[in-house]
Amino acid sequence: MNYDLDKFGLSEEELFSPIDNSSLESEKITAPRYSYWHSVFRVFFKKKINIAVLCLLGVILLMTYVYPLFVEYDRFANLMNGATKHLSPSKALQQLGFNIHWILGSGASGQSTFDAVWFGSRISVSLAFICALINLSIGVIVGSVWGFSKKVDVFMMEVYNIIGNIPYVLLISVLVLIFSPSFWTMVFALTVTGWLAIAYFIRTQVVIIRDREYNLASKCLGTSIFRIAMKNILPFMTSVIVTLAATEIPSYISYEVFLAYIGMGLSDMSLGRLIYEAEGAMLTPGWGFEFWSPVVVASIITVVLYVVGQNLGDASDPRTHM
Repeated sequence: MNYDLDKFGLSEEELFSPIDNSSLESEKITAPRYSYWHSVFRVFFKKKINIAVLCLLGVILLMTYVYPLFVEYDRFANLMNGATKHLSPSKALQQLGFNIHWILGSGASGQSTFDAVWFGSRISVSLAFICALINLSIGVIVGSVWGFSKKVDVFMMEVYNIIGNIPYVLLISVLVLIFSPSFWTMVFALTVTGWLAIAYFIRTQVVIIRDREYNLASKCLGTSIFRIAMKNILPFMTSVIVTLAATEIPSYISYEVFLAYIGMGLSDMSLGRLIYEAEGAMLTPGWGFEFWSPVVVASIITVVLYVVGQNLGDASDPRTHM
């Protein structure tokens, strides 16, 4: 189709003028900026159950770490007063006054069961977080290199076949018996080989994606195995790692409670130690709160940590962002 440009009454310079073209401007993306973690939390908070569970976790952590800072807890403060021992909540509130410290009654030494539970929770939860941080850090890094390097794979498979077949609980029990059962001894016992199973799991995941085209191209260009593992592989495994953390953190609380219950746990008054010492009160009428209070709190903490971690792991899966 032909147009008569003379009717506009403009010169050629006015009708046709060059337009500045910037190569940098042409590369700019006009779409909204994408943030991976912003998308993760958007998916996570979309479910109201996640908000409720997260609030419950916040209350638990507040009581675990903040409440003991404002309370002076002395386990043997009422040891010489026989009238304060093994009291049910109603009797404790009636005899010792209406106070938050006595809403769960008193224990064998006349101590507040409520205070004892939260002081014990601080030890157990701290142990779980420290062990999870150590094992996940070592396990993820070693597992990434293990899965990508075939030379490392040959060596690590032999290590895994030898150490991985030793029962984990048996190994922890032996280490606790050899050393004094302190907090850091338990950390050492839970982490000395605890990272190995995590590393093997990560190695399996890495093997699945290590031979993709972009990884082979990076290797041909001379990129180190460590850098390929950290930059090309781990970002694709965020949801897997978060889900793994969701199972690891509660498991250490369970190990601590179990070992203390069979008499090989911490010497500190952790949740496991409280359950162990209150075992005799389990079936005694009126004394049940001494035993069931730490059991219920330990169960709530492990379930809440697992649910939050599991749902956060699901939200971390890029397929849920579509």
